[in-house]
Amino acid sequence: MEDMLQVGVITSPHGVHGEVKVFPTTDDNRRFKKLKDCFIDTGKECIPAVATGCKFFKNMVILKFEGYDNPDDVQKLRQCPIMVTRENAVPLGEDECFISDIIGYLVVTEEGERLGILDEVLTTRANDVYVVKKDNGKELLIPVIKQCVKKINFDAQRITVKLMEGMDS
Repeated sequence: MEDMLQVGVITSPHGVHGEVKVFPTTDDNRRFKKLKDCFIDTGKECIPAVATGCKFFKNMVILKFEGYDNPDDVQKLRQCPIMVTRENAVPLGEDECFISDIIGYLVVTEEGERLGILDEVLTTRANDVYVVKKDNGKELLIPVIKQCVKKINFDAQRITVKLMEGMDS
């Protein structure tokens, strides 16, 4: 379980007042309206930051950070993830979990057949998709819908699925 969770990635400076365009990596973009304390991951260190302003533009979020007042200040932040602590994360609803918490879980069928390890979760407009790395190195794609994902056991770090017709196990 990771202590920090990614909520977005800075893509570029925006305007002349030190704002940045952010590609959100969270399910709910409205969470940025309440964002205050966060960290900017430069790859070498996580710099504490305080968000002081938020706007929305198309599929992007425009953020202003305290102490960053012109485009030159934020230029070096391109492609840096924005991270929050678990305490500052949006509360989860029932049957929800953070993606980072289930990466690496064993994926099995309802009959107990081992399919592989959850390697990645793809976010699509319709639903998320589990990318399961099989023991032979191939990938199996499983839509995250109630008909397919039957149970996530956090204690056993195991995801039980039902494969739909046509899915190759």
